[in-house]
Amino acid sequence: MKFKYYLLSLAFVLALPSQAQKQDDMRQAVEYLASQELGGRYPGTAGDTLASTFITKQLRKLKFNPIVKGKKAKGYYHDFSYGKEVERTTHNIVAVLPGKDKRLKHEYIVVGSHYDHLGLGGKNSGSRRPDTLGVHPGADDNASGDAVVLELAKYFKKVRAKRSIIFAFFGAEEQGLVGSKAFLEWMKQHDDRRINLPKDKNGIVAMVNLDMVGRMRDHAMSVSGTGTSSTFKSMAERAAEQTQLNISCTPDGYGPSDQASFVAQDIPVLFLTTGGHMEYHTPDDVPSTLNYDGMQQTLEFSQSLISQIANMPETPDYISVPSSNTMKHAKFKVTLGLMPDVMGASRIPGLRADIVVAGKPAHEAGIRSGDIIQEIDGKPVTNMDDYMQRLSELEPDTTIPVKVLRGEELMTFQVHLKPAKR
Repeated sequence: MKFKYYLLSLAFVLALPSQAQKQDDMRQAVEYLASQELGGRYPGTAGDTLASTFITKQLRKLKFNPIVKGKKAKGYYHDFSYGKEVERTTHNIVAVLPGKDKRLKHEYIVVGSHYDHLGLGGKNSGSRRPDTLGVHPGADDNASGDAVVLELAKYFKKVRAKRSIIFAFFGAEEQGLVGSKAFLEWMKQHDDRRINLPKDKNGIVAMVNLDMVGRMRDHAMSVSGTGTSSTFKSMAERAAEQTQLNISCTPDGYGPSDQASFVAQDIPVLFLTTGGHMEYHTPDDVPSTLNYDGMQQTLEFSQSLISQIANMPETPDYISVPSSNTMKHAKFKVTLGLMPDVMGASRIPGLRADIVVAGKPAHEAGIRSGDIIQEIDGKPVTNMDDYMQRLSELEPDTTIPVKVLRGEELMTFQVHLKPAKR
């Protein structure tokens, strides 16, 4: 028995350098992609080109198959243009790892992330500080996803799957999922230059998207799209158990990232994210704020999840699931001025306020980011549905008590409600 424990301990010790190396590689990737030199990776800029060159270099090292006829790095580029008033040209970066099974290698899984960001911000850029011009580094959004996908590429190069895997780094996601939509439109068209990809989009049997996976808290992750195929939820739960993650599953695959382009084409999807934070879409989304231990967990979870899909004997079925994003369509008379934890993956009872916006009612009352809402106007809040119900009951220009848990202390704040902007 002692010898058995010795072997387990030895295996653990031997695994540590590998994990440390992966974390170091992810850290280096994030620090470069989110550096001031790249200027926020706005599509069509010099920073966009530098980011593309960096990612392509990694794919060439792995000797992945290119997707267009051409020489060297350009073979990984799928170019596209967008914009009416000002036309910009950028590209998706795409590479293919063939499957090892004679039958299943003709089915393809897309593993993707977007590599663009907001550049210098400014008005109408999507910045949460539109009056401030400055580099928006986008460390979490989405250098974190890019770093994990690069590690997934290394992993599957060594541990080959039965199905073929398309590794895609999409451009112009922040401009409205432009790159992923352009890729799918291209896959519908005949193009003699296209190589190593399926004949058309029907050869793509699943898509896994990673966006903002660098700020894990409480070992929690949101997994959307678990209802878009009949086996996806059980696969995600199995991967979570193996990697000791707390996951929150959402059946539909819609949401503000590239997987939405695929589910709109009747392709089953999974969307992985660790959620929002105060630095989202600001110049403060820098590498030092990321949780690299959490990114390691995300990597291990993704390896398990993708391996299950890539090696399952039957083709993943597609199930159409209506959007469950009631938050998007709800209309309220009031606003608290906070972004709740849409993942709902924390095991502490209540609903965490991920972002409390300065100058808004909740912030003015004293509520802060990270507080866990327990009650609103004397009624319990245990999840997102409760929160939505409470908001629907409130009237503007009234003052109501909001009870929160901050650390181990229960606190009550008097919040004066303001009318919601229409």
